[in-house]
Amino acid sequence: MSQSLELLLLQFLMPDNEARQKAEDQIKRLVRDLDVVPHLIDHIRSATTPNVRQLSAVLLRKKITGYWPMLTDEIRQLVKQSLIESIALECSPSVRRASANVVSIIAKHTVPGGEWPDLLPFIFQCSKSAQEDLRELGLLLFSSLIETIGDSFQPYFADLKLLLLNCLQDEISAVRVASLKAIGAFLESTHDESQVKKFCEYIPSILNYSRKCLSSGDDDNVIIAFEIFDELIESPAPLPGESIKAIAQFSLEVCSSSNTEISIRHQAIQIISWLAKYRSNSLMKHGLIIPILQVMCPLLTEATGSDFDDDLSADRAAAEVLDTISVKLSNHVFPTVFQFASEYSQNVDPKYREASIMVLGLISEGCSELMKEKLEHILDIVLDGLRDPEQVVRGSASFALGQFAEYLQPEIISHYEKILPRILRSLLQDASDDVKEKSYYALAAFSENMHEEIVPFLDTLLGRLFASLQNNPKILQETCLSAIGSVASAADKAFIPYAERVLELMKYFMVLKDEEDLRSRARATELVGIVAVIVGRQKMEPVLPPFIEAAVSGYGLECSELRKHTHGFFSNVTEVLEDGMVQYLPRVVPLAFSSCYLDDGPVVDISDSDEDEDVVGLGAFSSDDEAQDEPRLGNVSIRTDVLDEKAAATQALGLFALHTKSAYAPYLEESLMIMIKHSISFHEDVRLQAVTGLKHILTAAHVFLQGQNDGTSKMKQILDSVMAIYIKTMNQDDDKEVVAQTCMSVAQIITDFGYVAMESYMARLVESTLVLLHQMSACQQVEFESDIKVYDPGQNEVLMDAVTDLLPAFAKAMGSNFAPIFAILFNPLMEFAKGSSSPKDCTMVVACLAEVARNMRAPISGYISPLMPFVLKELASSSATNRRNAAFCVGELCKNAGDYSLKYFDDTLQCLYPLFEEFEPDQAVRDNAAGAVAKMIMAHQDYVPLNQVLPMLLKVLPIKEDHEESVPVYTCICNLVLSSNSQILQLVSDLVIVFVQVAISPLETREVKLQIGGAVSHLISLYGHQMKPIFRSLPPAYARALAAIVPKS
Repeated sequence: MSQSLELLLLQFLMPDNEARQKAEDQIKRLVRDLDVVPHLIDHIRSATTPNVRQLSAVLLRKKITGYWPMLTDEIRQLVKQSLIESIALECSPSVRRASANVVSIIAKHTVPGGEWPDLLPFIFQCSKSAQEDLRELGLLLFSSLIETIGDSFQPYFADLKLLLLNCLQDEISAVRVASLKAIGAFLESTHDESQVKKFCEYIPSILNYSRKCLSSGDDDNVIIAFEIFDELIESPAPLPGESIKAIAQFSLEVCSSSNTEISIRHQAIQIISWLAKYRSNSLMKHGLIIPILQVMCPLLTEATGSDFDDDLSADRAAAEVLDTISVKLSNHVFPTVFQFASEYSQNVDPKYREASIMVLGLISEGCSELMKEKLEHILDIVLDGLRDPEQVVRGSASFALGQFAEYLQPEIISHYEKILPRILRSLLQDASDDVKEKSYYALAAFSENMHEEIVPFLDTLLGRLFASLQNNPKILQETCLSAIGSVASAADKAFIPYAERVLELMKYFMVLKDEEDLRSRARATELVGIVAVIVGRQKMEPVLPPFIEAAVSGYGLECSELRKHTHGFFSNVTEVLEDGMVQYLPRVVPLAFSSCYLDDGPVVDISDSDEDEDVVGLGAFSSDDEAQDEPRLGNVSIRTDVLDEKAAATQALGLFALHTKSAYAPYLEESLMIMIKHSISFHEDVRLQAVTGLKHILTAAHVFLQGQNDGTSKMKQILDSVMAIYIKTMNQDDDKEVVAQTCMSVAQIITDFGYVAMESYMARLVESTLVLLHQMSACQQVEFESDIKVYDPGQNEVLMDAVTDLLPAFAKAMGSNFAPIFAILFNPLMEFAKGSSSPKDCTMVVACLAEVARNMRAPISGYISPLMPFVLKELASSSATNRRNAAFCVGELCKNAGDYSLKYFDDTLQCLYPLFEEFEPDQAVRDNAAGAVAKMIMAHQDYVPLNQVLPMLLKVLPIKEDHEESVPVYTCICNLVLSSNSQILQLVSDLVIVFVQVAISPLETREVKLQIGGAVSHLISLYGHQMKPIFRSLPPAYARALAAIVPKS
């Protein structure tokens, strides 16, 4: 075979295509035989022509994985020895490299088991060789082997580190590059934090080499250096501050160099971005925040040419850094950025004016609280920008307003009278489509958080938006439709007069089929769903069929954005129609299933090519299936459009189940399987919808399975599956919003199903709750740098609100039996109420305690001493929400703590008194204060000075906002009346006025009104003749309303 194989290899290398093809066919047959291995080795060692030796090595690489287990020990030894000799003695670099590639394959099978002890010493020997190409090849072999058998290098780590450090100083550039690649490979493969930290010793040499490469124009090797820095920064290992400082300073040098290739500068800016994301504390400790900002802010001024890739532009990359660093370190970022914006907003260069406004929009998420304090000044800068003669500045101002509308709530809304007319003027008068598009974005974002304030602007806004839909270029239609949706949501019922026209316009957009129109069709589909929610079932149901048809037909078009909004449309329609959606289930559920089954994995370019094959043209020879080498990954991208579609479909399935219940039975099992699968999706939006949908599936299953023979056991199985997922999510999911939604779902399930059904899960739920209160769950871990804890109220608020909702749910289900569990959770809960805690944390704790007291009742008495001083202090908070919750809490504590609360009654009344005064601006605070006093009277009437308290109480009645307080307040008053209490009977005239207002209120329940009627009846029985003048003085409508609730004698 040996001689014929050599001839075939030579023939394959000939330029004659026909001869090549014949040789290729015969080679393919020969290499199927195991005996080909020693013949290929023979040719690697002794073939006269280098190309034949190289080709033999390439063929061996392709076949060796499949054949290695079947080779005899003798042949294996021959292969290993021959390859080492080829690398050491071969004159041709290409042959050496091809042999090295075979070595890297065989090493995976031999080195870990100790079957090739000579290999690693040999590679060290090569790397120290006097021959530069051998040094390079040895280092490349290290790179290759580290990726697959990195653990085998552990005993040699110290030697390897020294070797790579020396090679970084090598006089030959190729050796330095190979050393750099080996360092990168080792960093990528190691999980040993101590080793990662030791790699920081390379940084000075890497930086020196990178600077030389920059000066010589060797950009590729600088990129390798940045990739190493990337690995170090993203590693969870703690890194020396000096290393981070050196990397940051070098990256800033590169960022600032306008003569450097943009791809290199982009890499440098990306390193700063990763530092901001993962090493923000180190940046702060080493005084790097201001230097970073002083480089990044001016980078926003760099213009991008029209023929340039926007993804690599310096201004876009700098914007990402500013966004990230402001979220991480807002207090350190805002002063410098604000100074930049103030200084350059009037600069003669429009790019600087643009940047001064753009940067304010970029930091508005992270620096929201600080920006609110200077909102007037900031708005002056931005609104001036809307009038700027330069388009880029006006566009930047519109963008910034959109960001403010999203992140500077609720303060920004108070400026609507100043902002909305400016946005409208841009839409009406600006000649630039780009400015108009950003103005639509600003309008949409601003409107989303408005309510009745938008009503006076509706005619003007909608008139302009409707005209724009029909007259503007197609590029603006999508943002225009989005703005209409936001305006409609803000106006709510005030939008109903415009609904018919909108629906008529949408009939046109919802049948568009050209690819360029599909995103507008998607927004139109979304808009019809919004309008449906506003106008309600009665008006919408008759006109829905054509829109349902259009939505279903649109699903078949190749547009993930359209499919996403189609599922959102079906979700909205389901919430409007409720059981009326049953008729559409056979058509819409399969569409949601289809989207849920889409492949949302990464899109990966797999390159199995090899430079050796390129040289010899061996691409036609493929490896056997079992002998495929590890694929090398190229460009990786996540298909976010598919993920959005999948999340929307998952949400729709949950809502179908919730609103159609038993009718959803045919789809229940498959939907449950999808929710379970999606609960561990790699994307948080999909997981979020899954954990929400699981609760809805549970609700539907509960209704459907009731009364069935095996319904109880099936329900238990479903509940077991759902609770297992929820408990795992609480502990292991790394996204706070997903965990928050899980906690809310658990709390609702406990309320709906009761303690008996939930008893078997309680111990694990309490344990998970404790972990969350200690802030030790996966989603609460501070990334990498735990030496300084950065408090992030935005990220924690939603999560901890949800976690603290669990305690009242436990208490409601268990009553006084919750006491032993509360004893475990109490101290961790109170950690959020310490002196350094934020007002939001404090009121979260107070609200939680109030609900626990209400539901656990008597055992709360054991906590009165530590709680009362804290809650009474909250009554004087500057926040209305804090005062409101504190008033509610103090009432529940006094009501449920028995005699233990009596020593605090005087202090409580004294602290509540200011809430009854005219200078208390919040009606809900007054309502809760009234409720607290009423509960105190009902709990311990003798300890309340009624002669002082009752006039104060009646003065703030009737209840105006928080009607949950109506029951305790009016029960207290009626009880006093019915018991003929002398203090209340002195206030009959005031009482009648309050009772009349309750009688005419559409917000009070029938039960409350009947209770009031009973009290009025008692007053009549006591003071019949004296009451008549009071009744006669009432307006006739009031008198009739009062008479209607008085029991007929």
